[in-house]
Amino acid sequence: MTPDPDPSPDSPLPPDLPLTDEAAFAALQAGRDRMTAELAKAVVGQKDVIEQLILALLAGGHCLLTGAPGLAKTLLVKSVAQTFDLKFQRIQFTPDLMPADITGTEVLTEDDSGRHLTFVPGPVFTNLLLADEINRTPPKTQAALLEAMQEHQVTAGGVRHALSEPFFVLATQNPVEMEGTYPLPEAQLDRFLFNVRVDYLSEADEIEVVSRTTSRIAARIEPVFSAAEAIAFQKLTRQVPVADDLVRYAVQLVAASRPGQPNTPDFINDWLNWGAGTRAAQALIIGGKARALWQGRSHVTEKDIRALAVPVLRHRLLLNYRAEADRVEVETIIQRLLETVRLA
Repeated sequence: MTPDPDPSPDSPLPPDLPLTDEAAFAALQAGRDRMTAELAKAVVGQKDVIEQLILALLAGGHCLLTGAPGLAKTLLVKSVAQTFDLKFQRIQFTPDLMPADITGTEVLTEDDSGRHLTFVPGPVFTNLLLADEINRTPPKTQAALLEAMQEHQVTAGGVRHALSEPFFVLATQNPVEMEGTYPLPEAQLDRFLFNVRVDYLSEADEIEVVSRTTSRIAARIEPVFSAAEAIAFQKLTRQVPVADDLVRYAVQLVAASRPGQPNTPDFINDWLNWGAGTRAAQALIIGGKARALWQGRSHVTEKDIRALAVPVLRHRLLLNYRAEADRVEVETIIQRLLETVRLA
């Protein structure tokens, strides 16, 4: 494991020493309540949303946030970056955004040795990238993120440029206004570990937000973890053990979402055009490991898998015309799947 080359000055970790697994586990448990308290300075409510974002970071995955405007999605992502002391960049996706505006480009420069092309890194060279309203830019620009998300690198002029670790993409999309948008293709949606739905606050929480934001300046969020610790947490997450029957359960749950298969439930054949692929089962397991670790456990349970079924499958199931005619939501189908497929 390679530590971050520029760790936070507040981090107790020397720049040339990686965190041991035992120290990483202790640091995560010691800082969990502190992190929750720091995020509460800026974000009111949204407990499940915050937990799912943190789990995505622990698992080393990318996250899609879906919700109406004005629900503090951008503020939430920026606050999470501050608690992990990560370098943060935000890109506002627009119809005229070009791929080079994300990845960077080569420019002609001149010095004592003559003229030559120099690569100027784009905003993707960061630790946490907020792709704001990702569905407002054309597919060519959306695809510019694919290599960065999957390979953690950018290729320009035939030269590969590695991104800093850790690297996360948190993308937001507005499901309300569809005019002038470019829905993400299924292949790119599959790259996101979770699709987190940000819903409206309760009345009490909304009163708190209005009172807080109109009476005082927001408190500064203090870093709780360093980038080096985030890398250590990712490594530790993958070492959390999972029983074979839980892996089989995750695979069976995902397989049951595929229409036209021998053991597919009737309601799946009726309502879906396409089910989830293998990445969904992988997401259930790695997400379950992160959830166990975040809750201070050293093993994954069935409850972890079931708790993450909705954010994992929400963007991977393609509804057909019959589901739309019956006004069936994808969350309803996932709950039916959970009732139908049980751990043996």
